[in-house]
Amino acid sequence: MATGMTTRETKRLQTRERLLGAAIAEFKRAGMAEADVSAIVGAAGVAHGTFFFHFPTKEHVLLELERREEARIAKRFAAFAKTHDDLASTLQEAVRQVLGLERRLGVVLFKEFLALHFSPTRPPAEEGDDHPLVVLVAEQIDRARGAGAIDPDVDAMNSAIFFLLGLYALLITVDDSQARKNLVDDYLTRTLRSLQPAVRPRR
Repeated sequence: MATGMTTRETKRLQTRERLLGAAIAEFKRAGMAEADVSAIVGAAGVAHGTFFFHFPTKEHVLLELERREEARIAKRFAAFAKTHDDLASTLQEAVRQVLGLERRLGVVLFKEFLALHFSPTRPPAEEGDDHPLVVLVAEQIDRARGAGAIDPDVDAMNSAIFFLLGLYALLITVDDSQARKNLVDDYLTRTLRSLQPAVRPRR
């Protein structure tokens, strides 16, 4: 129990956790659009209206899941980056973290997670909305640029966004297979190659 929390506050958080867990399980089974709120509240052992007290819409469940998963990925990626200073390793780690997210969520929920992630109509997040993995990848690209390892004209933030958008698109459009693994490896190689300093023609 968190220090200073009342019994009522603790019970409210426990109820929210049960609802979140039940909702994620239902989303994995049926997808967000087809998810049955009655099944969710039944699994959580609460009244129907309790769901909407904690989560005004089903999209708000995904927002909470997004916040938690992004924090988890950012923490792991930042720890890795502290001991690896080459861009190839850190971009490969970003790929591993995203693949880990896909495994945890399952194919259906992963696709819906990303759809909401980039939706222009997504509900506002309660605790910021800066997509920390993008920021961390941009920091690694910027560090490589400062060390002279990549082209000095590279825009670190744009490159991070392009890299992750391309990775997400590849994962949700190609079934999990050896062919997809090969495509991901090739995508990483081509991304790194695109960041290399341009070869200037001799005069």
